Amino acid sequence: MTTDYKADRVGSALAGTNPTVLARLDAGFAVIGDNQHLPGYCVLISDDPGADQLTDLDPARQLVFLQDMAVLGRAVAAVCSRRDPQFRRINLEIQGNTDALLHVHVTPRYEWEPADLVGWPAALHHWEGRVEQRDALGEEYADLRAALIAELGAQQARRRG
Repeated sequence: MTTDYKADRVGSALAGTNPTVLARLDAGFAVIGDNQHLPGYCVLISDDPGADQLTDLDPARQLVFLQDMAVLGRAVAAVCSRRDPQFRRINLEIQGNTDALLHVHVTPRYEWEPADLVGWPAALHHWEGRVEQRDALGEEYADLRAALIAELGAQQARRRG
């Protein structure tokens, strides 16, 4: 998988060249995470290249973005709960500490996570150096990707009624 999209995740999503995009939502893009240390990890990125944080959007657009966050969260929860009986919950986090673009981490959490990590933000997996190269997004995640795309389509159809 090419990494060119990482230099401009929003611009490449808008151009249709970001290979991690799962679906176009109302105020952004649902993307599968570059790393799948927690299977189903996704990110919602804003479609506004100038938005660095939620408050950069006008109030009406903020609400649409947060609705997209909920849609992606429901989709990830539905897929992960069907795929793994040890699925526990979804964490939704807007951090913005590293990447200067408005984005939300949508992270499934599992009972099988190490006890010393399970009660903490999922980023602790990275901070503790527990994310391995074998977790990098690749062809072995094609079925997960397909399931997420299908569920996002179903969630969007329900949302539009």
